[in-house]
Amino acid sequence: MPSTTSRRFPRTVALIGAAVLAASVAACGSADATPTATPSAPSSAPAGAAAGVLTVRDPWVKAADKGMTAAFATLVNDGDTDVTITGVTTDVSRAEIHEMAMTDGKMAMRQKQGGVVVAARSQAALEPGGDHLMLMDLTRPVRPGDQLDVTLTFADGRTQTFTAVAKPFTGAQETYAPGHGASPAS
Repeated sequence: MPSTTSRRFPRTVALIGAAVLAASVAACGSADATPTATPSAPSSAPAGAAAGVLTVRDPWVKAADKGMTAAFATLVNDGDTDVTITGVTTDVSRAEIHEMAMTDGKMAMRQKQGGVVVAARSQAALEPGGDHLMLMDLTRPVRPGDQLDVTLTFADGRTQTFTAVAKPFTGAQETYAPGHGASPAS
C-alpha cells in the first residue's frame, strides 16, 4: 500500500498545474475582452457601453489606399426606445451615412436622409450593398489590420465611439470612388 505522502504528491502537482492553467486562461480572457474586432474572428464589442446607446458587433472597414472606403457593423439596440444615428466621424476622413437605392433604374450610392434608425429591441446591419458608413477623402491609406475609431452621433446628441479593423474585401464588387456608383451629391 502506498504511503500517504506518495498519494498527496501527485494530487498537489495536479492542483498546482490546474491553478497555473486557470491563471493562463484568465489572462488570455482579459486580453480578449478589449472592445476591438479582428478581421478573422468575429467579435462583439459593447462600443460606448458607458453611454448605453448600442452594442456594435463585428465592426470592420474595407482597406483602401486612397479616396473612399466604408465601415460596416451590426448595431444592436437592447433598449426600449428607437435610436437614430444622424452622423459619423473618423480621424482618417470626413464621413457620412450612406445607402444603396434605386435611382433611374440603377443602384446608386447616396447619403441616407434621416440617418439610420435602430428599432427598440432590434438590430440594424451596416453592410456592403446596403446602409453603410462612407469614409470620404481619406487622409492616409487604411491598410489591412489598421484600427480606426468611428464615432456615431445620435439624434438626441449623444455620441458613441467604436473601433473597426480594416480588412481586404472584394465582395459586392462595390467601388468607393467618385463616379463609380456614387451619386453626384456624395
